[in-house]
Amino acid sequence: MPKIFKVGTRGSLLALTQCQQIVNTLSEKTGASFELDIIKTQGDLNTSIPLWQMEGQNFFTKELDQALIEKRVDLVVHSYKDLGSTRPPEIEIAAITKRKYSQDILLIKKETIKNLKNIETFTVGTSSPRRIANTTFHLKDYLPGIKSIKTETLRGNVNTRIGKLQSGEYQAIVLALAGIERLALSEKSKLELVPLLKGLNFMVLPLANFPSSASQGALAIEVLKENTELKDRLKVVNDEDTTQEIKRERKTFNEYGGGCHLAVGINVKKSGPFYLHVHQGEFEGKRVDLKKLERTDDITIPKGMPCFIGMQQGDQNEVVYDRLILKRPLTPTIKNRAHFYITSAHCLDALEQVYDGGSIWAAGNKTMKGLIQKGYWVQGCADSLGDEVIKELKDSKVIQMMLEDLSWKVLTNDESKSEIGEIISSYTREIKEADKNILNCQAFFWTSFFQYQQYTLKFPEIKDRHHACGLGKTLQQFNDEGIKVVPFSGFREFLNYMKDEDRG
Repeated sequence: MPKIFKVGTRGSLLALTQCQQIVNTLSEKTGASFELDIIKTQGDLNTSIPLWQMEGQNFFTKELDQALIEKRVDLVVHSYKDLGSTRPPEIEIAAITKRKYSQDILLIKKETIKNLKNIETFTVGTSSPRRIANTTFHLKDYLPGIKSIKTETLRGNVNTRIGKLQSGEYQAIVLALAGIERLALSEKSKLELVPLLKGLNFMVLPLANFPSSASQGALAIEVLKENTELKDRLKVVNDEDTTQEIKRERKTFNEYGGGCHLAVGINVKKSGPFYLHVHQGEFEGKRVDLKKLERTDDITIPKGMPCFIGMQQGDQNEVVYDRLILKRPLTPTIKNRAHFYITSAHCLDALEQVYDGGSIWAAGNKTMKGLIQKGYWVQGCADSLGDEVIKELKDSKVIQMMLEDLSWKVLTNDESKSEIGEIISSYTREIKEADKNILNCQAFFWTSFFQYQQYTLKFPEIKDRHHACGLGKTLQQFNDEGIKVVPFSGFREFLNYMKDEDRG
């Protein structure tokens, strides 16, 4: 009789659902048989106080570890973020599955959004020190009219937490998007989600200001080190990109001291050959604010020289800003009820003309905040990492459950193309006389490839100088044309580099 592998799991709906999804994949890819063994943990039994206030550690893993060591189960499936920094010596991680969503999501009643201007203090349910630190510091910038944010303790499984929002205990709650997404992928758990999500709206919180906890969204499968046969079988579900991201997040997590009490969000995202690191929160009484690119190359741009930033801003010593390309608004007049993807702040006038309901998404965090200041509720943004982020979010099953079935429209310039939806031309680019001070610059940070093309057409002598850009579409276009460019996490990291300032 073929061996049936026993899989240890917690008993919450989410734990069971995500474990069953892993088991289904393993059965399909290996031909082996698996059965679940539900094990209660201390973290499941005590939901009255935040984890960081409980005595001890490994609240969601200790009992699973013991079952594995005693060989009552053959493997266990964990939400990786539940794993402590120190693991039992007999156990090792055999596979880390692909992480699709690491973001947090804010859930809120639609009626609450309509009443935001009348709320003096906005109450958010969460028990995570990281979420508390970043919610109280940043969230008011994303809620039109709200000036004061406070948090209150929220524990329990996903269903319980959403139920508490529906019963009016909080004005909003913050959860891991990956967890709700896994529930939406299973027909059984999806049925339980449907009534819980009724009447709710959402905001996918930008990783730039609300980075996840280290390893959030990833699942880890552990086995005994001695079980080489099972380790070999599990390799089929291991994702190397996710493994490398998590490795970096956990290293940083440990450098901060680790533990449930850590109030710093840590997210690492692979972008081409690079890794984008974002840290936000509080550590040892100080604010943590870091965004940098982990490089696989050496930066060859000399520091401390006049540079160009491809943005239309005011003058600054040793910085020349874009004076060549004028963005002239276009005014589409047909009102649409749709999902709108706003690619630039230059599209705001056009949105006012065409918006007649539906969701709103932004290409970058700055554009998202600009929309919010105009009074719009914005569902999320691409964090300036390109359209792939929005494509991934629009494919989310749980997000689809909360959105109307509408077409997608993309507000951008009149020469752009997009795979996300129908283009609505919102501004045109006109070339005017440029500031010849650009010839004094030796280093250039371009915000679009079109910009690079126009400037080098006007001033061909700058082609052989030093060029930089952010991540996403602009970098891809430089690479496609074979033009040497140095990527940065954004223009602020570029400026800090040029000024020889270390914000790490």
